[in-house]
Amino acid sequence: MLRAEIGPGLSERELDAVEARFGFTFSADHRVFLAAGLPHGSPSWPDWRNGDPEDLAGRLSQPVEGVLFDVEHNRFWHPAWSHRPAGTYDALQVARSELATVPQLVPIYSHRYLPGTAGECGHPVLSVHQTDIIFYGNDLSDYVRHEFTGQASSLPARATVGFWSYFVNGGPGIDVTAPTPHTPYAVSAQEAIEYLRMLALERLIGRQHHPHQLIEAGLAALVLGVETESLPLLAGLPRTEHESADALFDQVRAELGLPEGLPGDDTGIPWEAARWELVRWWLRLIVNGSMDPGAGGDVITYEGWGALGQPKSLRPLVDRADAYNGWDALQRGTREQAIVTEAERLLAGPWPPLD
Repeated sequence: MLRAEIGPGLSERELDAVEARFGFTFSADHRVFLAAGLPHGSPSWPDWRNGDPEDLAGRLSQPVEGVLFDVEHNRFWHPAWSHRPAGTYDALQVARSELATVPQLVPIYSHRYLPGTAGECGHPVLSVHQTDIIFYGNDLSDYVRHEFTGQASSLPARATVGFWSYFVNGGPGIDVTAPTPHTPYAVSAQEAIEYLRMLALERLIGRQHHPHQLIEAGLAALVLGVETESLPLLAGLPRTEHESADALFDQVRAELGLPEGLPGDDTGIPWEAARWELVRWWLRLIVNGSMDPGAGGDVITYEGWGALGQPKSLRPLVDRADAYNGWDALQRGTREQAIVTEAERLLAGPWPPLD
């Protein structure tokens, strides 16, 4: 189907050598694809065996360079970055520093890219042109059918890597794989422990947290009378030692016995029970004003509705979140209230809600 010459596949040694030379990793399914046969003979296919090293390096850098182009010429600025400097040169310096930490995208064909996640497979393929980034396949095999036969999958794709998901999940909204955007809410020791438990649940399903979120949760618990040996260390962590926040949070969690209270992963859907519990918590954050309704709706759509197999019971909330992202800013008050109202309705019913 590939409309290209197919040479012998790359050996494990050759694949490792390419990764070492250019400083990236192929995903597991990309390695299998290239080991089965190496497409070449067309400028659209990267020739990892005999290609021009400058051309290959340029392909690897293109996604980041495209974002920098839009920073310079189209005023793009990611909402998770620090404040944009006034000068273009300084803005590019900050943006380049931020982009040095984003997941690597690896070219497959032309400007189609797959996240370079070592040992992982099943990530969607992205079509990347500056900050115009869209899904082009639910996974590598789906992409091949789409690109070369026109048979796109009817299944909805789901972004699976940080930063780049911002563009394919609505742009002006939030990066749904970034730390959950909310404010602490605990006013009692019991609520402080519950808050720590919810953060632990988020970590269980793979969500990340900024160090300051873990430190603020620890400080709130300490002030409200929660006592553990490591809690004062977490709460008082100076900025120069923020890299210790994860380990200290895990110590506090163990001292509170939270690991024993976290649900197990015993169904066909990864962390199903934990996700349902988190959906309920995110709904509460929306209702009590601790999380923006639009941001909360996006997180629930991504980590709840999508990851749980698109349960019908959450569809009304998802539809309201989609409407929030689609209407103009002047109407957002009405849309926010629609999300809050649906969140209240779900919380008032049985849990998990019945389809």
